[in-house]
Amino acid sequence: MAYTLQIGVKAPDFKLPATDGKTYELSDFNEKILVIFFTCNHCPYVIGSDEVTRKTAQKYSTKGVRFIGINSNSKNTYSEDSFTNMVSRMKQYKFPWLYLYDESQKTALAYGALKTPHFYVFDEKRELIYTGRAVDNPKDASKITINDLEQSLDEYFDGKEISTPVTNPIGCNIKWEGKDAHWMPSDACDLI
Repeated sequence: MAYTLQIGVKAPDFKLPATDGKTYELSDFNEKILVIFFTCNHCPYVIGSDEVTRKTAQKYSTKGVRFIGINSNSKNTYSEDSFTNMVSRMKQYKFPWLYLYDESQKTALAYGALKTPHFYVFDEKRELIYTGRAVDNPKDASKITINDLEQSLDEYFDGKEISTPVTNPIGCNIKWEGKDAHWMPSDACDLI
């Protein structure tokens, strides 16, 4: 079995607290499309592309697309990624997505999250139709030439097959509890 979810696989369930004070699970969402992405507070690739992600979330919200960010980073490996700092970041930036905390890191393992950011797009049956990066240069938005996330959403809404359903996420690795900041599970690998 591959480390990261494969195209066509159902979204794994979760039950996670959010910065809005509520707890959410997969069944709480009835939008046509769910974009679940693994993110954090400190990663320069996340920070460099958050405003691009904001524009994409706003652009597709009227089409029934819901964005859900999940922070699975260990606060003990990188203290800036604590839940308290997540709440502060959402208050400061007012991002148009839910921001969930995966303290146990079980959700990151279930999805096979490789990087921050790492995007997963699920259709109305909650089957995976796209996974990987959002853009080709998340660290520097001024150098973006391809927005794979928007391309996959456009193709889906146009009734087309997703032309590039898998790309490699670009970013920092997940910060795993009790591990060196650069550690990755042995079976984690590039997607293509």
